[in-house]
Amino acid sequence: MENVPPVLFLLGASHHTAPLAVREKLALDDTRAAALAERLQRTPGVREFALLNTCNRMEIYGVAEDPVAIAALREALCATTGCPPAEFDAAGFLRQNHETVSHLFAVASGLDSQIVGETEILGQVKAAYDAALARQWTGPVLNRVFQKTFQAAKHVRTHTGIGSGQISVATVAVDLAGRIFGELASSRVLVVGAGEIGLKTAQAFQSRGVTSITVASRTLSNAEAAAARTGGWAASLAELPEAVVAADIVASSTSSPGHVLTAPLVAAAMKRRAARPLFLIDLALPRDIDPGTAALPNVFLYNLDDLAKIAEENLALREAEVAKCRAILAERTAALWPQVAHSLQGKKF
Repeated sequence: MENVPPVLFLLGASHHTAPLAVREKLALDDTRAAALAERLQRTPGVREFALLNTCNRMEIYGVAEDPVAIAALREALCATTGCPPAEFDAAGFLRQNHETVSHLFAVASGLDSQIVGETEILGQVKAAYDAALARQWTGPVLNRVFQKTFQAAKHVRTHTGIGSGQISVATVAVDLAGRIFGELASSRVLVVGAGEIGLKTAQAFQSRGVTSITVASRTLSNAEAAAARTGGWAASLAELPEAVVAADIVASSTSSPGHVLTAPLVAAAMKRRAARPLFLIDLALPRDIDPGTAALPNVFLYNLDDLAKIAEENLALREAEVAKCRAILAERTAALWPQVAHSLQGKKF
C-alpha cells in the first residue's frame, strides 16, 4: 500500500457556518485553550497545531498523519468545550492541504471576516501563531505557512484598498449608533471593557464628537488608562448599575465568561431613566449582554451578527478591491502549496 503523506488541515467553525450560540460554546478562554492544547499534544498523529480563537471563529490549524488523528482532534475539541459532536458537525468545517492555505490567507487578509476588510484579524492571527511558536506547537510546515500568510496579508493591504476607511467592529458600531441617534456629540456613552476593542470603540465615539465617555473595567487601573486616552471617566464593574442609568449608549466587549449586563440589572436601570431609550451593543463572545434585555421596553440590543449585516451594505462599494485581493491570494497560494506539499512528504523546501 502506497504511503500517504501527512495532511495540512484546518478544523473549526466561523460566523459563516455557526450561529452565535454555537460560537459561544466553542469559544476558548485561556483555561479551555490550555486544556485543548494539552489534549492535542497527547493525540497520536498530530504533529503540529495552532489555535485561532476570535469573536467570529474558532479554528485549529495543524499537520496530521492520517484521518484518524483529525477525528481524535475533533473529539478533543468537543470534549474540552462541551459542544455536542452533532452540533459541531452541523456548524463546523474541515479544510485540507491547498484549501487550508487558501483559507488562512483569506482570514489574515480580512476577506473572511464578518466585516470584510477589518484590520484586527491580522494581529489576532499573529498572536495565535506567536503563542503556538513559543510553546513549540508548530514545526516546519506551519511555520512556513504562517510566515507566508503574513507576507500575503501585508501585500494585499499595501496594494489594494480593501482596508480603506478604517473598517472595524468599533467603527461599524459607532456608525450604527449614529444612524439611530443622529448627532452623537450630545450622547452619553458607556464602554464596558478596556481591552483593544473597548479602547477602539471609545476612540471611535470620541472621533464622532462624543465628549461624555465612561470606560468601565473589572480592573480600575485599566479603565483609567483607557479613559485617559479618550478624555473620559473611569468606572469599575461594581459601578455599572449607576453607569447604565446615566448612559444613552452602552458598548460592551469584555472577556467575561458570563453576562456582564444582566436583564435584572438593565431592567432596574430602566425604571430610573423615565422614558429615555437605551441602545446596547454587544461586541463580545461569549456575549456580555443578556439577550433577554431586548424584551425590555425602550431597550434596543444589537450583537456581532447584527453589525455584520449592517457592514454588508458597505461591501458593495469595495467589491472590486475584494476581487483584486482574491486574485492576488490565489496566485500566492498556488506558488506556496507545492513547497508545502514537498515538506509534508519529508522533503526540503
